[in-house]
Amino acid sequence: MAEFICVLNKDTLIIKPHKKSPMLLRMMVLLFAMICGVLICSICLKQISNNTNIKLQDIQVLDRPPHDIGPQQLGIPWVHYPKPQTFSRDECAHNPVRFFAILSIQRSGSGWFETLLNSHINVSSNGEVFSKLERRQNASAIVNTLDKVYNLDWLSSASKNQCSAAVGLKWMLNQGVMAHHEAVSEYFSRQGVSVIFLFRRNLLRRMVSVIANSYDRYAKLLNGTHKSHVHSPEEADRLSKYQPSINSTSLIDDLKQMELTTAKALEYFNSTRHIVVYYEDLIKNRTILKDVQEFLRLPVMELTSRQVKIHKGSLSMHIKNWDDVNKTLNGTTYEKFLHADYR
Repeated sequence: MAEFICVLNKDTLIIKPHKKSPMLLRMMVLLFAMICGVLICSICLKQISNNTNIKLQDIQVLDRPPHDIGPQQLGIPWVHYPKPQTFSRDECAHNPVRFFAILSIQRSGSGWFETLLNSHINVSSNGEVFSKLERRQNASAIVNTLDKVYNLDWLSSASKNQCSAAVGLKWMLNQGVMAHHEAVSEYFSRQGVSVIFLFRRNLLRRMVSVIANSYDRYAKLLNGTHKSHVHSPEEADRLSKYQPSINSTSLIDDLKQMELTTAKALEYFNSTRHIVVYYEDLIKNRTILKDVQEFLRLPVMELTSRQVKIHKGSLSMHIKNWDDVNKTLNGTTYEKFLHADYR
């Protein structure tokens, strides 16, 4: 190694070692830092590449379904931000609203079920909107009526107006929905309307309720007033005393027709996001109401109704010609209706 020799005087000789160049040290440190940086970047890029591949695969599964499958088929209810013409949503204008429709047939517990839903602070179900003929005389009238309901411009006692989180209606199958099922199904799919099918398992009990209710329209057993639904045990007991006679000759054909109607409804709206609920199941297991609230993406609450069931106990107590009905259904697929009971 080169050395510097320094002579201070004749008697003194000092030898100093050569100093390393500061530039060389800096270059070595910089080179080391660059090598470390390259290694770190390569590791990070590899990890990012792996994560990106995973995310792209996830997106392909969740967000890019086939073109003929929409959010409802994937179980995702659409949300809306209605802008009603009749009032201002004020502070709730940015709160999303989901649309639903209860599809049912008369005397299947739909009135009771709707009061349960309306007991939820965030639900507005507007009753049988299509009970009047002019609202369902053609597909255009139906669409215009639905637009008013789902835009929160349909005012009823059930309306919670600005702060509704779910808005809908009760629609009987004989009120135009089947006759115009193609237009209605297209509207439901386009607007993201979720369907709640409410049916009755025991069609014989439904028949008893239909005939008894029809009789009371004219008899007006409750102090000269007709009531389809009652709120006291005394009123229910008075109405249940009437025993209708059932046409045993056409009974099996009538039951088959009821089954066919519900089967067609399920077929027509099979592509619509929906849930099927049975009246008997609701009575036996009230946790089904939790399933319905979750289906509508609502905060789960305890739902209540003031309505009282009219026809309780064995069917033999409520059918005047019980022996004929019993004989007709025994040995058939409808025999189970004779014995099914619930409270």
